[in-house]
Amino acid sequence: MESDAAFDTLLDGRVRLHQPRAGYRAAIDPVLLAAFTAAGAGERVLDVGTGTGAAALCLAARVPGVVVVGLEKRAEAAAFARRNAALNGLESRVGVLEGDLLAPPPELVPGIFDRVMMNPPYLRAGAASVPPDPWKAAANVEGEAGLADWVRFAAVLLKPRGTLTMVHRADRVDEILAALHGARFGSLTLVPLWPKAGEEARRILLAVQKGGRSPARFTAGLVLHGPDGAYGGQAQRILRDMEPLIA
Repeated sequence: MESDAAFDTLLDGRVRLHQPRAGYRAAIDPVLLAAFTAAGAGERVLDVGTGTGAAALCLAARVPGVVVVGLEKRAEAAAFARRNAALNGLESRVGVLEGDLLAPPPELVPGIFDRVMMNPPYLRAGAASVPPDPWKAAANVEGEAGLADWVRFAAVLLKPRGTLTMVHRADRVDEILAALHGARFGSLTLVPLWPKAGEEARRILLAVQKGGRSPARFTAGLVLHGPDGAYGGQAQRILRDMEPLIA
């Protein structure tokens, strides 16, 4: 694996990652997802589709005492995630299970997680060309499991009143909301991610509660970049200083 791996860092070097040298590599989306997942010490969090472990490790680095379980379908990616947990000295609080959300491993008992976080593939199956690289294909385009399957899986694994957090494309928000309603999620908080002030949001973060009934909230959102293209103040504090993203 060593010859095929590249070394990257997140959170200003606080999280170190070995990732495939060629193909998909984690960017800022999993960091923002972890910052938006308001877990506390002693809580159990499931990271669905953990990949090389970026979101799971960022959350564990920011919240001492939180326990994160990553579920990953691809054996090679799961191996990277386990290696990265050890690399960061977090293997006691970040575990990785290999398995498919459509046929989950027996360790994933329904109703045992306080929170579920996920960064599903952004593109619908059949609506986009599948990249030849298997890492990019799995990360970017849905496979047998569609968006509604990801949401239903989260509902099964969460405790009553547990919270799901997700990062996804803004142009699929109608489909996301329909899936959440069908799985009986409520109390929506939605955070648009603006590339720059005055530009349309391309990504969103959202949090919903299993069985929640509070009115939906659409926040002012987060502006990622200033006019010069550098990360703005709040975005920089989140991405470099481990500041939580509080909506």
